[in-house]
Amino acid sequence: MGLCLPCLGDVPEDSPNAEVRRVKLAEAAEKRQRESSVRGILNPRSVEQKKKRKEKMEKELSAGRPSQGELRWTVS
Repeated sequence: MGLCLPCLGDVPEDSPNAEVRRVKLAEAAEKRQRESSVRGILNPRSVEQKKKRKEKMEKELSAGRPSQGELRWTVS
């Protein structure tokens, strides 16, 4: 009876080297990360716009100057 295993000394010719495998694994990980970051979001563009608006408002508040459209109270 024979075994269906390759000889221990044989290395398959079509197997990629370690560097190629590492690059492919890194690309796959980045792809999974991109896909998981937008999971459940119907419109990623609107989310980015809201995030930018929020950062802009926080920056204006930290600078201490009033933003446009902000009401001012005056006492006379």
